[in-house]
Amino acid sequence: MAGFVHPEFLVETDWLEQHLTNANVVVLDCTTHLIPNPAITYDVVPGREDFEKGHIKGAQFCDVSRDVSDTSHKFRFMRQTPDDFAAAMRRFGVSDDTKVVLYSTTSPQWASRVWWLLREFGHDNAAVLNGGWQKWSRENRRSETGAGQAHPEGNFTVKPPRHLMADKDEVKAAVGNGAICTLNALAEAQHKATGGNTYGRPGRIAGSVNVPAAHLLDPATNTFLPADELRRKFDQVGAMDRAVIVYCGGGIAATADALALTLLGHTNVKVYDASMSEWAKDESLPMETG
Repeated sequence: MAGFVHPEFLVETDWLEQHLTNANVVVLDCTTHLIPNPAITYDVVPGREDFEKGHIKGAQFCDVSRDVSDTSHKFRFMRQTPDDFAAAMRRFGVSDDTKVVLYSTTSPQWASRVWWLLREFGHDNAAVLNGGWQKWSRENRRSETGAGQAHPEGNFTVKPPRHLMADKDEVKAAVGNGAICTLNALAEAQHKATGGNTYGRPGRIAGSVNVPAAHLLDPATNTFLPADELRRKFDQVGAMDRAVIVYCGGGIAATADALALTLLGHTNVKVYDASMSEWAKDESLPMETG
């Protein structure tokens, strides 16, 4: 954790195992799979089956696509209303003083998405498990199978949004504005339009730069890279000294970049919630390739 300004937004496996029996700690498995489907870009498959095969002892399963997303919206994974999000947190047993620990059996971006939503709605006592299920299971820490045990209902209170989400108009206004870094968290091939899934037109938001969410992790451990390495990546694209709007395909991978920037002390980061799912389909919005 050396070099991070806000190390409290990551927790290590040692810490979590020591606090598993703490009634004021709620652990949520946020695993989601995106299965490529050319007709609609991808199919969303909640990771409940993975969860039931094995999860951190005492954890509950959070279906990111349904439990903490606006299912009535035409775009997937959009932020809920404050009332709906608060109700979801109460169902998981989260109160205003609860420590929420989030993890995934796949990419940490699913955990960071829920972390960002908690942050959006004023709950700062939340953290992503560094290394996720991969590290936890590799270390043979306490796990269990089955559907999981629900917690008693919490008293999470409704709070107004902090406006950590950007919309299309805000992103459009940032194009050509040198004071704002528009940052793409998708893979380099998607950024350059040389491969990978597309969400309509291939390519990137005009003028945006690229720090793929997948490049924030040590591939051997699944943990976030050291602070100096992360800072170097963001410095290279000019993100550390400007306001940042991060985007991806649907506002998920972008939150991993947003988490990394926040760990490093950046205080002006927003996530474009609809991201390329909206931008790439609107012919009036500027894009680039190459």
